[in-house]
Amino acid sequence: MGMGLLQVIITLGIIMLLVKPVGSYLVNVFGSEKSGLDRVFAPIERIGYRIMGVKEEEAMGWKKYVGAVLLVNFVMMILMYAVFRLQAYLPWNPDGMGNVSPTIAFNTAISFITNTNWQAYSGENTLSYLSQMVAITFPMFTSAATGFAVAVAFIRGLIGRQDNLGNFYVDITRAISRVFLPLSFIVALILVFQGIPQTLLGAVQATTIEGAGQTITRGLVASLESIKHIGTNGGGWFGTNAAHPFENPTPFTNMIHIVCMMLLPTSLVYAFGLMIKNKKQGWTIFAAMGIIFLVMLSTVFYAEYKGIAAVDALGVHGNMEGKEVRFGLSETALFTAVTTAATTGSVNAMHESLTPLGSIVPFAEMMLNNVFGGKGVGLLNGLLYLILSVFICGLMVGRTPEFLGKKIEGKEVKLAAIAILIHPLIILAPTAWALIRPESVTSIANQGMHGLSEVLYAFTSGAANNGSAFGGLSAGTNFYAIMIGLVMLAGRYISIIAMLAIAGSLATKRVVPITTGTLRTNTPLFMGILIMMILVIGALTFFPALALGPIAEHLAAR
Repeated sequence: MGMGLLQVIITLGIIMLLVKPVGSYLVNVFGSEKSGLDRVFAPIERIGYRIMGVKEEEAMGWKKYVGAVLLVNFVMMILMYAVFRLQAYLPWNPDGMGNVSPTIAFNTAISFITNTNWQAYSGENTLSYLSQMVAITFPMFTSAATGFAVAVAFIRGLIGRQDNLGNFYVDITRAISRVFLPLSFIVALILVFQGIPQTLLGAVQATTIEGAGQTITRGLVASLESIKHIGTNGGGWFGTNAAHPFENPTPFTNMIHIVCMMLLPTSLVYAFGLMIKNKKQGWTIFAAMGIIFLVMLSTVFYAEYKGIAAVDALGVHGNMEGKEVRFGLSETALFTAVTTAATTGSVNAMHESLTPLGSIVPFAEMMLNNVFGGKGVGLLNGLLYLILSVFICGLMVGRTPEFLGKKIEGKEVKLAAIAILIHPLIILAPTAWALIRPESVTSIANQGMHGLSEVLYAFTSGAANNGSAFGGLSAGTNFYAIMIGLVMLAGRYISIIAMLAIAGSLATKRVVPITTGTLRTNTPLFMGILIMMILVIGALTFFPALALGPIAEHLAAR
């Protein structure tokens, strides 16, 4: 346990060392001032602007920005659906994969355009190389860049003086060309060095020691893995995801994956403090998220090392069920906490095989959906709760709530409430519907408390745009493919629209001078208030559902 704890501390230390330099780089990428990056990237980007007919200096109000986000994402989703449905007739299909069924194509197109990357199929047995590149890897770049662009636009609204959130086309282009492409290229080279395949050649036939035939699938795995984790996308080339030795062969690649997942979400929170010219405010939000994350990590770490009492009585210490021996308990626990905190959805172990107490952690992080989160998402959701906290604290002291000198009024609070409340609605309502339909109940591998957890996890993962799977649920049926697809759409775009509307409203407000009565939002006291607000709202909303699933299973196993 001591060695495992040391591994966790070293990995988290590396992440912390990268927060400031990467955060400062993000400010140079998206800041309003010219930087040295323009000399390198601007000439290439302008070619793209000319092809697209984009006016680089054109400003967008919040409505126009939302329109651009929805239009671009909708067009790409339709093209992805077409690729899946026609892949048998398209090139780069050495293994002869057939066309994807309509409902799975629908689910998968939505999944990857929303940065969820939920997979109701096994990638190596379903998709051609063209589909993996054009309709899987490519939207990993665009969906991650969209999240970044929306987060930056919201920050501009907080500090702006008019309804000008920037230009979406410029923001998404810069995110791809200056952030995701360079980082992904470097990480892909490291992964290839570690033995992860990167080839257009098809599967190979091998003979095992026993003399049986075996088909070994390969492909452009390293390039997918790099953007998968840098962009907190999730998904995988293989059905077993990052537990597969071709996706995650060594403890070193496991650490690279973890660092990549946390790199941009943590750095963006620091960049937020720089962009609003209030580092203390950025660190306050960072500390609130960090404390919640450490509590979650400690819980799953303790639970997996402690194991199950009935198994422990047999002399087996710790819970190694569903885990890879090359990673062990500590790196599995850390990966589990990180992948659901950063809304990545990549897994290096079966979450269904976690102890009941340990399984509560991925549930809780996806339900809270603001523990750093994916690029942009965690910061935005954290700011939603911050706005709500400011409003409630303002009512308690009898003063108009303010954040960064701008008044938080009814319109902003209503929009924040919509964004917060839609999350539990699209999780709990579909779960309840699935559990009363005999057809959808037959997809559950386990009955009772564990079966409820399987369904609840699937819709939680979709709503949080996480994409990880609990396991045990046959999610490839028409009901689950369509319902989870709709949940992913609502979980992604309703909150984006609400947050940009808040940004547009705040951007036009005048700055109120700070007085002795102003509520300071960058203090340890407010950090505590923010943490309590997040936990109380999350507990009140989701505790009953968790009590029927993993909590009840934990109590029964004692």
